[in-house]
Amino acid sequence: MTAATFAQHHAERTMVPVAPPEPDLTPAEMIRRAEGMLTTLRERQADVEKAGNISSETCRTMIDAGFYRVIQPRAFGGYGFDLSTYVRLVTAIARGCPETAWVLSLVLGHVHQLASFPLEAQREAYGATGDFRAPEVAAPQGRGVAVPGGYRVSGAWDYASGCAHATHILLTFSTDDAQMGGQPMRMGLFHRDDYEIVRNWNVIGMQGTGSDRVVMSDVFVPIHRAKPYPPLNPQLPAEIYNNSPLFHGPARPFIVTESASVIVGAAEGALDLYEESFHARKAVGPAGAPRQELSEYQFNFGRCRALVDTARAALLQTAADYMEIAEETRATGMPCSEDTTRRLTLVILQSIHLAHEAVDIIFRTAGSSASKKDSPLGRCWRNVGVLRGHLAHQSDSAAINYGRTHFGLPAVGIS
Repeated sequence: MTAATFAQHHAERTMVPVAPPEPDLTPAEMIRRAEGMLTTLRERQADVEKAGNISSETCRTMIDAGFYRVIQPRAFGGYGFDLSTYVRLVTAIARGCPETAWVLSLVLGHVHQLASFPLEAQREAYGATGDFRAPEVAAPQGRGVAVPGGYRVSGAWDYASGCAHATHILLTFSTDDAQMGGQPMRMGLFHRDDYEIVRNWNVIGMQGTGSDRVVMSDVFVPIHRAKPYPPLNPQLPAEIYNNSPLFHGPARPFIVTESASVIVGAAEGALDLYEESFHARKAVGPAGAPRQELSEYQFNFGRCRALVDTARAALLQTAADYMEIAEETRATGMPCSEDTTRRLTLVILQSIHLAHEAVDIIFRTAGSSASKKDSPLGRCWRNVGVLRGHLAHQSDSAAINYGRTHFGLPAVGIS
């Protein structure tokens, strides 16, 4: 970005406060809109997978419905709803299309990361309308060279989910001016004009998330848009966040909730497909009866129903607990303890375990037709399998580190 271009963006994006598009919109109405997209999302799944991205039409529908603003502060044009509403929204979309939900969940969730940037950067990002959609790549795949007033950044960042539908992007880069004992990296807030997309996302599941590579060369980012990363004791601007308790909650449980919501919603969608298959097909063999009349399928459906409902209940309860903890931090200034943070995360990871188990049972008992490349149920199984292997979802290492830190030992690895 040239100095002139940056000045233009700065001028365009500094107006606050911003009213939300529908000041009287309720959480119930937002969820109703998401549930109303179920059939359309299911119909578009194959096209999403083939294209490697969600469509501009789908993204526009979610923008117009207010989905990307679900937890965004009201002072910046958002609705400021709680984490439980966020979970219900994302799971409803994932029930119809996990790839669409992944883009939505992460892109909207990064307002949590934006909150710890300087207020000037936040004002510029939200601008006059509050339209902010930002992928994030936390791995430092770029390099920043210190110059007067900021950094000149170059690099290539993979796994930029939703980058084609963004207004901005959050990218981490190493620096050449890190202070002894200080943070060795910074996270920059960049405009959509700053990067190009290289199509390199080619996987067996979640192909439709557009998690491609973004590249930039010698792009200037001012110092107020390049926060130390990870931030140490970030101070949220009181005039904005005193009425937004969600942003005072711990980062790790929130981040894992982003993806867990997708997996739990996908499991709900898989159970829908499983039930539909009962009515569409009869069992092969002497019985020849409809599947819903056979005890084997009744048993499998019942245990999967329990797994999915328990996963959803655990996720929603943890979201409610998170809001209580966040409100206490907002009121007292005392951050959530590491022990509590890790316990919350373990429950969220357990909900992923349960949802994945349900989808696996469904796939292996649905019959060989689920293995067809164009099978919606097979697609769901591939999607959830890919998500289950995400680095953030490694519950064994998370459990080990909870035990270690609980008993006064240092954590090991990255979980």
